[in-house]
Amino acid sequence: MNLRDGSADVPRPPRPTRTRRPALTSVPDVRAHPSRSRVSPSDSGARFLTGLLIWRRLGGVRLRESGRRPARLRGEPGKDIEPLAKKRRLMCEEFASVASCDACVAQCYLSENDWEMERALNSYFEPPVDESVLESRVQSPPDPGACVDLTNEETTESTTSKINPSKNIQQEDGSMFSFITWNVDGLDLNNLPERARGVCSYLALYSPDVVFLQEVIPPYCSYLRKRASTYEIITGNEEGYFTAILLKKSRVTLKSQAIIPFPSTGMMRNLLCVHVTVSGNELYLMTSHLESTKEHAKERINQLKIVLKEMQEVPESATVIFAGDTNLRDQEVTKCGGLPNNILDVWEFLGKPEHCRYTWDTQMNSNLGIRAKCKLRFDRIFFRAAAEGGQFIPQSLELLGLEKLDCGRFPSDHWGLLCNLDIIL
Repeated sequence: MNLRDGSADVPRPPRPTRTRRPALTSVPDVRAHPSRSRVSPSDSGARFLTGLLIWRRLGGVRLRESGRRPARLRGEPGKDIEPLAKKRRLMCEEFASVASCDACVAQCYLSENDWEMERALNSYFEPPVDESVLESRVQSPPDPGACVDLTNEETTESTTSKINPSKNIQQEDGSMFSFITWNVDGLDLNNLPERARGVCSYLALYSPDVVFLQEVIPPYCSYLRKRASTYEIITGNEEGYFTAILLKKSRVTLKSQAIIPFPSTGMMRNLLCVHVTVSGNELYLMTSHLESTKEHAKERINQLKIVLKEMQEVPESATVIFAGDTNLRDQEVTKCGGLPNNILDVWEFLGKPEHCRYTWDTQMNSNLGIRAKCKLRFDRIFFRAAAEGGQFIPQSLELLGLEKLDCGRFPSDHWGLLCNLDIIL
Protein backbone atom coordinates (compact mmCIF):
# COMPACT_ATOMS: atom_id res chain seq x y z
CA MET A 1 0.00 0.00 0.00
CA ASN A 2 1.19 3.51 -0.81
CA LEU A 3 0.64 5.31 2.50
CA ARG A 4 1.29 8.71 0.93
CA ASP A 5 -1.55 8.72 -1.54
CA GLY A 6 -3.74 6.11 0.18
CA SER A 7 -4.03 3.94 -2.92
CA ALA A 8 -3.93 0.21 -2.67
CA ASP A 9 -4.69 -2.83 -4.74
CA VAL A 10 -6.96 -4.56 -2.31
CA PRO A 11 -6.63 -8.34 -2.58
CA ARG A 12 -9.89 -10.08 -3.26
CA PRO A 13 -10.93 -12.94 -1.02
CA PRO A 14 -10.82 -16.51 -2.34
CA ARG A 15 -14.08 -17.83 -3.69
CA PRO A 16 -16.45 -19.04 -0.97
CA THR A 17 -17.68 -22.61 -0.95
CA ARG A 18 -21.42 -22.73 -1.47
CA THR A 19 -23.63 -25.56 -2.53
CA ARG A 20 -26.58 -23.97 -4.27
CA ARG A 21 -26.54 -20.22 -4.17
CA PRO A 22 -22.93 -19.01 -4.27
CA ALA A 23 -22.05 -15.51 -3.17
CA LEU A 24 -20.16 -13.35 -5.62
CA THR A 25 -16.46 -13.86 -5.10
CA SER A 26 -15.32 -10.60 -6.61
CA VAL A 27 -17.28 -7.79 -5.05
CA PRO A 28 -17.88 -4.96 -7.49
CA ASP A 29 -16.99 -1.43 -6.54
CA VAL A 30 -19.88 -0.24 -4.41
CA ARG A 31 -19.81 3.51 -4.84
CA ALA A 32 -21.80 6.42 -3.52
CA HIS A 33 -24.01 8.50 -5.76
CA PRO A 34 -22.07 10.74 -8.14
CA SER A 35 -22.30 14.49 -7.91
CA ARG A 36 -25.18 15.54 -10.13
CA SER A 37 -23.27 18.75 -10.91
CA ARG A 38 -21.60 16.89 -13.75
CA VAL A 39 -24.93 17.01 -15.61
CA SER A 40 -26.25 20.55 -16.00
CA PRO A 41 -30.04 21.13 -16.02
CA SER A 42 -29.86 22.37 -19.60
CA ASP A 43 -28.42 19.21 -21.11
CA SER A 44 -29.49 16.46 -18.69
CA GLY A 45 -32.82 15.83 -20.45
CA ALA A 46 -31.20 15.62 -23.85
CA ARG A 47 -28.53 13.23 -22.62
CA PHE A 48 -31.12 11.05 -20.96
CA LEU A 49 -33.43 10.87 -23.98
CA THR A 50 -30.54 10.16 -26.33
CA GLY A 51 -29.14 7.46 -24.10
CA LEU A 52 -32.54 5.86 -23.50
CA LEU A 53 -33.32 5.88 -27.22
CA ILE A 54 -30.05 4.10 -27.95
CA TRP A 55 -30.68 1.61 -25.18
CA ARG A 56 -34.19 0.79 -26.41
CA ARG A 57 -33.18 0.63 -30.06
CA LEU A 58 -30.40 -1.84 -29.35
CA GLY A 59 -32.55 -3.80 -26.95
CA GLY A 60 -29.97 -3.21 -24.23
CA VAL A 61 -26.38 -2.20 -24.92
CA ARG A 62 -24.03 -5.07 -25.52
CA LEU A 63 -21.46 -5.15 -22.81
CA ARG A 64 -17.89 -4.18 -23.25
CA GLU A 65 -15.41 -6.56 -21.76
CA SER A 66 -14.51 -5.61 -18.19
CA GLY A 67 -11.35 -7.68 -17.99
CA ARG A 68 -12.65 -9.80 -15.09
CA ARG A 69 -13.28 -13.49 -15.33
CA PRO A 70 -16.67 -14.73 -14.09
CA ALA A 71 -16.70 -15.77 -10.45
CA ARG A 72 -16.91 -19.50 -9.94
CA LEU A 73 -17.67 -21.87 -7.15
CA ARG A 74 -14.68 -23.16 -5.21
CA GLY A 75 -14.32 -26.84 -5.86
CA GLU A 76 -16.79 -26.74 -8.79
CA PRO A 77 -14.80 -25.50 -11.80
CA GLY A 78 -16.87 -24.46 -14.75
CA LYS A 79 -19.99 -23.46 -12.84
CA ASP A 80 -20.88 -19.80 -13.29
CA ILE A 81 -22.34 -17.49 -10.67
CA GLU A 82 -26.07 -17.62 -10.07
CA PRO A 83 -28.24 -16.28 -12.92
CA LEU A 84 -29.80 -13.39 -10.97
CA ALA A 85 -26.46 -11.95 -9.86
CA LYS A 86 -25.11 -12.32 -13.39
CA LYS A 87 -28.17 -10.61 -14.87
CA ARG A 88 -27.78 -7.70 -12.47
CA ARG A 89 -24.12 -7.36 -13.40
CA LEU A 90 -25.12 -7.06 -17.06
CA MET A 91 -27.75 -4.45 -16.20
CA CYS A 92 -25.13 -2.41 -14.34
CA GLU A 93 -22.91 -2.34 -17.41
CA GLU A 94 -25.85 -1.44 -19.67
CA PHE A 95 -26.78 1.45 -17.37
CA ALA A 96 -23.16 2.61 -17.27
CA SER A 97 -22.98 2.67 -21.09
CA VAL A 98 -26.12 4.79 -21.38
CA ALA A 99 -25.40 7.19 -18.51
CA SER A 100 -21.65 7.49 -19.14
CA CYS A 101 -20.84 6.48 -15.59
CA ASP A 102 -19.05 3.50 -14.09
CA ALA A 103 -20.74 0.21 -13.17
CA CYS A 104 -20.51 0.78 -9.43
CA VAL A 105 -22.57 3.98 -9.70
CA ALA A 106 -25.02 2.11 -11.90
CA GLN A 107 -25.46 -0.55 -9.21
CA CYS A 108 -26.51 2.07 -6.63
CA TYR A 109 -29.19 3.55 -8.90
CA LEU A 110 -30.51 0.20 -10.12
CA SER A 111 -30.76 -1.30 -6.62
CA GLU A 112 -32.60 1.76 -5.30
CA ASN A 113 -35.07 1.54 -8.20
CA ASP A 114 -35.89 -2.17 -7.92
CA TRP A 115 -33.64 -3.01 -10.87
CA GLU A 116 -35.97 -1.28 -13.36
CA MET A 117 -33.79 0.28 -16.04
CA GLU A 118 -35.96 3.22 -17.16
CA ARG A 119 -36.82 4.20 -13.59
CA ALA A 120 -33.16 4.10 -12.59
CA LEU A 121 -32.10 6.20 -15.57
CA ASN A 122 -34.79 8.76 -14.73
CA SER A 123 -33.50 8.88 -11.18
CA TYR A 124 -29.93 9.44 -12.38
CA PHE A 125 -30.83 12.55 -14.38
CA GLU A 126 -33.26 14.04 -11.85
CA PRO A 127 -32.13 16.72 -9.35
CA PRO A 128 -30.30 15.24 -6.32
CA VAL A 129 -32.27 14.17 -3.26
CA ASP A 130 -31.39 15.92 -0.01
CA GLU A 131 -30.05 13.29 2.37
CA SER A 132 -28.66 15.75 4.92
CA VAL A 133 -30.35 13.79 7.72
CA LEU A 134 -27.17 11.76 8.03
CA GLU A 135 -25.13 14.91 8.62
CA SER A 136 -26.97 15.51 11.90
CA ARG A 137 -27.33 13.42 15.03
CA VAL A 138 -30.96 14.52 15.37
CA GLN A 139 -33.23 11.63 14.45
CA SER A 140 -36.28 12.31 12.34
CA PRO A 141 -38.99 9.64 11.94
CA PRO A 142 -38.76 7.86 8.58
CA ASP A 143 -41.59 8.34 6.14
CA PRO A 144 -42.98 4.86 5.46
CA GLY A 145 -44.39 6.00 2.16
CA ALA A 146 -40.91 6.95 0.94
CA CYS A 147 -39.25 3.61 1.68
CA VAL A 148 -37.06 2.21 -1.06
CA ASP A 149 -36.77 -1.57 -1.05
CA LEU A 150 -33.09 -2.39 -1.57
CA THR A 151 -33.33 -6.14 -1.21
CA ASN A 152 -36.35 -6.86 -3.34
CA GLU A 153 -36.09 -9.09 -6.39
CA GLU A 154 -37.02 -7.68 -9.79
CA THR A 155 -40.72 -6.91 -9.87
CA THR A 156 -43.31 -4.90 -11.78
CA GLU A 157 -45.68 -4.59 -8.83
CA SER A 158 -47.03 -1.21 -7.79
CA THR A 159 -45.33 1.04 -5.25
CA THR A 160 -47.86 -0.02 -2.62
CA SER A 161 -47.01 -3.68 -3.03
CA LYS A 162 -43.30 -2.89 -2.72
CA ILE A 163 -43.86 -1.19 0.62
CA ASN A 164 -45.98 -4.07 1.90
CA PRO A 165 -43.63 -7.10 2.11
CA SER A 166 -46.50 -9.55 2.53
CA LYS A 167 -47.55 -8.88 -1.07
CA ASN A 168 -44.06 -9.03 -2.49
CA ILE A 169 -42.27 -12.02 -1.01
CA GLN A 170 -39.38 -13.31 -3.09
CA GLN A 171 -38.66 -16.98 -3.58
CA GLU A 172 -36.24 -18.20 -0.96
CA ASP A 173 -33.82 -21.11 -1.07
CA GLY A 174 -34.80 -22.99 2.08
CA SER A 175 -31.55 -24.94 2.13
CA MET A 176 -29.36 -21.86 2.61
CA PHE A 177 -29.02 -19.18 5.28
CA SER A 178 -26.77 -16.13 5.18
CA PHE A 179 -25.93 -13.18 7.38
CA ILE A 180 -23.62 -10.17 7.48
CA THR A 181 -21.96 -8.68 10.54
CA TRP A 182 -20.41 -5.23 10.24
CA ASN A 183 -19.24 -2.40 12.47
CA VAL A 184 -20.37 0.49 10.26
CA ASP A 185 -18.48 3.21 12.19
CA GLY A 186 -21.44 5.56 12.48
CA LEU A 187 -19.51 7.70 14.95
CA ASP A 188 -17.34 8.92 12.07
CA LEU A 189 -19.54 11.58 10.45
CA ASN A 190 -17.12 12.18 7.57
CA ASN A 191 -18.71 11.04 4.28
CA LEU A 192 -21.40 9.25 6.29
CA PRO A 193 -24.14 9.47 3.61
CA GLU A 194 -21.85 7.97 0.97
CA ARG A 195 -20.62 5.28 3.33
CA ALA A 196 -24.17 4.38 4.41
CA ARG A 197 -25.19 4.02 0.77
CA GLY A 198 -22.19 1.77 0.24
CA VAL A 199 -23.27 -0.55 3.06
CA CYS A 200 -26.84 -0.64 1.74
CA SER A 201 -25.54 -1.57 -1.71
CA TYR A 202 -23.96 -4.68 -0.20
CA LEU A 203 -27.30 -5.56 1.38
CA ALA A 204 -28.91 -5.20 -2.04
CA LEU A 205 -26.24 -7.31 -3.71
CA TYR A 206 -26.16 -10.22 -1.26
CA SER A 207 -29.67 -9.99 0.25
CA PRO A 208 -28.67 -11.68 3.54
CA ASP A 209 -31.35 -13.15 5.80
CA VAL A 210 -29.95 -11.37 8.87
CA VAL A 211 -27.65 -8.38 9.37
CA PHE A 212 -25.77 -7.62 12.61
CA LEU A 213 -24.57 -4.01 12.88
CA GLN A 214 -22.48 -2.17 15.44
CA GLU A 215 -21.78 1.55 15.98
CA VAL A 216 -25.13 2.60 14.58
CA ILE A 217 -26.34 6.14 15.41
CA PRO A 218 -29.97 7.38 15.19
CA PRO A 219 -29.65 9.10 11.75
CA TYR A 220 -27.99 5.98 10.34
CA CYS A 221 -30.83 3.86 11.73
CA SER A 222 -33.42 6.16 10.13
CA TYR A 223 -31.60 5.82 6.82
CA LEU A 224 -31.69 2.03 7.11
CA ARG A 225 -35.42 2.04 7.84
CA LYS A 226 -35.92 4.04 4.66
CA ARG A 227 -33.55 2.19 2.36
CA ALA A 228 -33.89 -1.40 3.62
CA SER A 229 -37.65 -1.63 4.07
CA THR A 230 -37.79 -5.42 3.67
CA TYR A 231 -35.92 -5.78 6.97
CA GLU A 232 -37.34 -5.53 10.45
CA ILE A 233 -34.86 -3.57 12.57
CA ILE A 234 -34.29 -4.25 16.27
CA THR A 235 -31.90 -1.93 18.11
CA GLY A 236 -29.94 -2.19 21.33
CA ASN A 237 -30.61 1.44 22.24
CA GLU A 238 -32.16 4.61 20.82
CA GLU A 239 -29.58 7.21 21.80
CA GLY A 240 -25.85 7.69 21.34
CA TYR A 241 -24.51 4.72 19.42
CA PHE A 242 -25.74 1.15 19.57
CA THR A 243 -26.08 -2.24 17.89
CA ALA A 244 -28.86 -3.41 15.58
CA ILE A 245 -30.14 -6.67 14.12
CA LEU A 246 -31.95 -6.62 10.76
CA LEU A 247 -34.29 -9.52 9.97
CA LYS A 248 -35.53 -10.18 6.45
CA LYS A 249 -39.33 -10.09 6.75
CA SER A 250 -39.91 -12.65 4.00
CA ARG A 251 -37.68 -15.26 5.64
CA VAL A 252 -37.22 -14.63 9.37
CA THR A 253 -40.03 -14.53 11.96
CA LEU A 254 -39.37 -12.61 15.17
CA LYS A 255 -40.66 -14.27 18.34
CA SER A 256 -39.05 -12.19 21.11
CA GLN A 257 -36.19 -9.82 21.85
CA ALA A 258 -34.11 -8.84 24.87
CA ILE A 259 -31.27 -6.53 25.88
CA ILE A 260 -28.78 -7.94 28.39
CA PRO A 261 -26.88 -5.14 30.17
CA PHE A 262 -23.16 -5.18 30.86
CA PRO A 263 -23.17 -3.88 34.46
CA SER A 264 -19.69 -2.36 34.52
CA THR A 265 -19.38 -1.00 30.98
CA GLY A 266 -18.05 2.51 30.59
CA MET A 267 -18.91 2.71 26.89
CA MET A 268 -22.68 2.11 26.70
CA ARG A 269 -22.23 -1.52 25.63
CA ASN A 270 -24.78 -4.35 25.98
CA LEU A 271 -25.87 -7.65 24.43
CA LEU A 272 -28.79 -7.56 21.98
CA CYS A 273 -30.65 -10.88 21.60
CA VAL A 274 -33.55 -11.97 19.38
CA HIS A 275 -35.41 -15.28 19.21
CA VAL A 276 -36.56 -16.12 15.67
CA THR A 277 -37.64 -18.98 13.44
CA VAL A 278 -36.18 -19.70 10.01
CA SER A 279 -37.71 -22.45 7.85
CA GLY A 280 -39.37 -23.80 10.97
CA ASN A 281 -36.10 -23.93 12.93
CA GLU A 282 -35.59 -22.17 16.27
CA LEU A 283 -32.71 -19.70 16.18
CA TYR A 284 -31.30 -17.30 18.77
CA LEU A 285 -29.33 -14.38 17.33
CA MET A 286 -27.04 -12.17 19.41
CA THR A 287 -24.78 -9.22 18.72
CA SER A 288 -22.64 -6.87 20.77
CA HIS A 289 -19.85 -4.34 20.60
CA LEU A 290 -17.54 -5.36 23.41
CA GLU A 291 -15.48 -2.76 25.30
CA SER A 292 -12.86 -1.10 23.11
CA THR A 293 -9.09 -0.56 23.39
CA LYS A 294 -6.34 -2.67 24.87
CA GLU A 295 -6.57 -0.88 28.22
CA HIS A 296 -10.08 -2.25 28.83
CA ALA A 297 -9.21 -5.92 28.39
CA LYS A 298 -10.51 -6.87 31.85
CA GLU A 299 -13.96 -5.43 31.19
CA ARG A 300 -14.00 -6.95 27.71
CA ILE A 301 -13.26 -10.41 29.13
CA ASN A 302 -16.09 -9.99 31.65
CA GLN A 303 -18.44 -9.08 28.81
CA LEU A 304 -17.32 -12.12 26.81
CA LYS A 305 -18.17 -14.32 29.79
CA ILE A 306 -21.69 -12.86 29.84
CA VAL A 307 -22.07 -13.56 26.10
CA LEU A 308 -20.96 -17.18 26.48
CA LYS A 309 -23.22 -17.65 29.51
CA GLU A 310 -26.23 -16.38 27.58
CA MET A 311 -25.41 -18.67 24.66
CA GLN A 312 -25.17 -21.64 27.01
CA GLU A 313 -28.52 -20.90 28.63
CA VAL A 314 -30.48 -21.05 25.37
CA PRO A 315 -32.55 -24.30 25.11
CA GLU A 316 -30.53 -27.08 23.48
CA SER A 317 -33.18 -27.53 20.80
CA ALA A 318 -32.24 -24.16 19.26
CA THR A 319 -29.23 -22.98 17.26
CA VAL A 320 -27.38 -19.95 18.64
CA ILE A 321 -25.36 -17.45 16.58
CA PHE A 322 -23.41 -14.54 18.06
CA ALA A 323 -21.81 -12.11 15.61
CA GLY A 324 -20.30 -8.73 16.34
CA ASP A 325 -17.33 -6.51 17.03
CA THR A 326 -15.68 -8.24 19.98
CA ASN A 327 -12.45 -6.19 20.05
CA LEU A 328 -10.90 -9.45 21.29
CA ARG A 329 -7.27 -10.47 21.12
CA ASP A 330 -6.62 -14.23 21.03
CA GLN A 331 -4.83 -14.19 24.37
CA GLU A 332 -7.93 -12.68 25.99
CA VAL A 333 -10.04 -15.64 24.88
CA THR A 334 -7.40 -17.93 26.38
CA LYS A 335 -7.39 -15.91 29.61
CA CYS A 336 -11.17 -16.31 29.73
CA GLY A 337 -10.70 -20.08 29.71
CA GLY A 338 -11.39 -20.53 26.00
CA LEU A 339 -14.74 -21.22 24.37
CA PRO A 340 -16.99 -23.92 25.86
CA ASN A 341 -16.84 -27.30 24.12
CA ASN A 342 -20.23 -26.84 22.46
CA ILE A 343 -19.50 -23.32 21.15
CA LEU A 344 -17.20 -22.83 18.17
CA ASP A 345 -15.52 -19.90 16.49
CA VAL A 346 -16.78 -20.08 12.89
CA TRP A 347 -13.52 -18.80 11.41
CA GLU A 348 -11.60 -21.54 13.22
CA PHE A 349 -14.25 -24.14 12.29
CA LEU A 350 -13.75 -23.31 8.60
CA GLY A 351 -10.01 -23.94 8.86
CA LYS A 352 -8.79 -20.43 9.71
CA PRO A 353 -8.92 -19.10 6.12
CA GLU A 354 -6.25 -16.46 5.74
CA HIS A 355 -8.24 -14.27 3.34
CA CYS A 356 -10.72 -13.30 6.09
CA ARG A 357 -8.50 -13.45 9.18
CA TYR A 358 -8.23 -9.70 9.78
CA THR A 359 -11.37 -7.56 9.92
CA TRP A 360 -9.60 -4.42 11.23
CA ASP A 361 -6.55 -3.72 9.10
CA THR A 362 -5.06 -0.22 9.15
CA GLN A 363 -2.53 -1.19 6.51
CA MET A 364 -5.24 -1.87 3.93
CA ASN A 365 -7.98 0.41 5.31
CA SER A 366 -7.05 4.10 5.42
CA ASN A 367 -10.30 5.46 6.92
CA LEU A 368 -8.75 6.26 10.31
CA GLY A 369 -5.53 7.66 8.88
CA ILE A 370 -3.41 5.55 11.23
CA ARG A 371 0.18 5.17 10.07
CA ALA A 372 0.87 2.18 12.31
CA LYS A 373 0.16 -1.19 10.70
CA CYS A 374 -2.42 -2.98 12.85
CA LYS A 375 -4.05 -6.24 11.80
CA LEU A 376 -6.58 -7.69 14.24
CA ARG A 377 -9.50 -10.13 14.15
CA PHE A 378 -11.92 -7.95 16.08
CA ASP A 379 -15.11 -9.13 14.39
CA ARG A 380 -15.98 -12.72 15.33
CA ILE A 381 -18.78 -15.23 14.99
CA PHE A 382 -19.57 -17.78 17.72
CA PHE A 383 -21.89 -20.68 16.95
CA ARG A 384 -23.70 -23.31 19.01
CA ALA A 385 -25.50 -26.05 17.10
CA ALA A 386 -28.92 -27.36 18.08
CA ALA A 387 -28.98 -30.75 19.74
CA GLU A 388 -31.99 -31.84 17.69
CA GLY A 389 -34.08 -30.82 14.69
CA GLY A 390 -32.76 -28.86 11.72
CA GLN A 391 -29.06 -28.09 11.63
CA PHE A 392 -27.28 -24.95 10.44
CA ILE A 393 -23.78 -25.74 9.14
CA PRO A 394 -21.31 -22.89 8.39
CA GLN A 395 -19.95 -23.18 4.86
CA SER A 396 -18.00 -20.02 4.03
CA LEU A 397 -16.81 -16.60 5.18
CA GLU A 398 -16.06 -13.61 3.00
CA LEU A 399 -14.87 -10.06 3.70
CA LEU A 400 -16.98 -7.14 2.46
CA GLY A 401 -16.25 -3.46 1.91
CA LEU A 402 -12.76 -3.94 0.51
CA GLU A 403 -13.00 -1.28 -2.19
CA LYS A 404 -13.07 2.48 -1.82
CA LEU A 405 -16.14 4.54 -2.61
CA ASP A 406 -16.19 7.63 -4.85
CA CYS A 407 -15.53 9.76 -1.77
CA GLY A 408 -12.12 8.08 -1.47
CA ARG A 409 -12.95 6.15 1.69
CA PHE A 410 -14.18 2.67 2.56
CA PRO A 411 -17.73 2.06 3.91
CA SER A 412 -16.21 1.59 7.39
CA ASP A 413 -12.90 1.25 9.17
CA HIS A 414 -13.89 -2.43 9.68
CA TRP A 415 -14.39 -4.97 6.93
CA GLY A 416 -17.77 -6.66 6.96
CA LEU A 417 -18.15 -10.44 7.22
CA LEU A 418 -20.56 -12.45 5.05
CA CYS A 419 -21.28 -15.93 6.39
CA ASN A 420 -23.13 -18.60 4.45
CA LEU A 421 -24.63 -21.69 6.09
CA ASP A 422 -26.40 -24.81 4.85
CA ILE A 423 -29.67 -25.84 6.50
CA ILE A 424 -30.04 -29.59 6.95
CA LEU A 425 -33.63 -30.52 7.81
